[in-house]
Amino acid sequence: MRAFLIVLDGVGIGALPDAAEYGDEGSNTLAHVAEANGGLRLPTLERLGLGRLLPLAGVRAIRDPRGAHGRLTERSKGKDSTTGHWELAGLISPHPFPTYPEGFPRELLDRISDAVGRGWLGNVAASGTEIIQRLGEEHQRTGKLIVYTSADSVFQIAAHEGTVPLDELYAACRAARHLLTGEHAVGRVIARPFIGSPGDYRRTPNRRDFSLEPPAPTLLDRLFERGHPVVTVGKVDDLFAGRGVSEALHTRDNSEGEALLVDLARQAGKGLVFANLVDFDQAYGHRNDPAGFARALEGFDERLRELLGYLRSDEMCLVTADHGNDPTTASTDHAREYTPLLVAGPRVRPGVDLGTRETFADVGATLAEMFSTTALPAGRSFLREVRA
Repeated sequence: MRAFLIVLDGVGIGALPDAAEYGDEGSNTLAHVAEANGGLRLPTLERLGLGRLLPLAGVRAIRDPRGAHGRLTERSKGKDSTTGHWELAGLISPHPFPTYPEGFPRELLDRISDAVGRGWLGNVAASGTEIIQRLGEEHQRTGKLIVYTSADSVFQIAAHEGTVPLDELYAACRAARHLLTGEHAVGRVIARPFIGSPGDYRRTPNRRDFSLEPPAPTLLDRLFERGHPVVTVGKVDDLFAGRGVSEALHTRDNSEGEALLVDLARQAGKGLVFANLVDFDQAYGHRNDPAGFARALEGFDERLRELLGYLRSDEMCLVTADHGNDPTTASTDHAREYTPLLVAGPRVRPGVDLGTRETFADVGATLAEMFSTTALPAGRSFLREVRA
């Protein structure tokens, strides 16, 4: 048996009931991207039932979809990639990670500076593309690291690849991760390397995420314990601190991730392939670029068609998301939204309406049942509903 779990990072489908508490009332990433572009052309996702989840310009709500379809509700407190992926793997986070809209405590930064042997600049909540333009020249002149955050629980370190080698930047992030514990246990420490010259600095694909280790066993742990391979594509292994992962395939962008997924589907295999396609969020949601977001969706739709064509009789593909990131709102941050759930494969009963699930963890529970592993503490399996 093999399952492909594909997370479209940031592709939400409408504000959750508590979205106003997060400043996200009215967000609807997918619908607003469709409206902003005069409709979307997503024939593969349409055939799986996407149009039955919400009114979506350009996407029909076909009567007899080939896949099972529903939407997921996030129960964890937060709207970031770590909590979203953890909950998909069966671990609900009852408390939000700390955020620092006014910057991090100076004494904390000084401890990190002592540990890495470099000073720091910035320490503000900012756009990553903006802050490197503003502080990049000073960073190169002084060798100090650019530290910044966002509305999410992240500690980000930006450095020019010609000033701070990648290995040193990653080591600095690991040192920061080691010190960011207790009350300062942010969800992720992120390395943000860039290149270029003053006035023309550009981020590179060499980003790395350093997450907290999950506080309890997840689906990945359960599969790994039973000898089922767990192959991750993109940043997934970083989000689980490498735990429960047999093989990690890092990617630069959606195109590389999608190509890897198609190649994996073309080859025989078993276990779980857990992928994150980050461009929707990183390249387009955070930059308020609905046109780029639409192109990325249509590109994924085409590669998904290829992947589904290779699925064998004992294989299943699940497509979902970890949160929203509406590029049409004033905010450049994540949005608290429902996420889509589309399930396909030779043995998936077509047209099944899975409704609105109470938690992302239903995905983990379903995969745990599929692979006959120890049941997870959260989630309700829908395997028997979708298996023909």
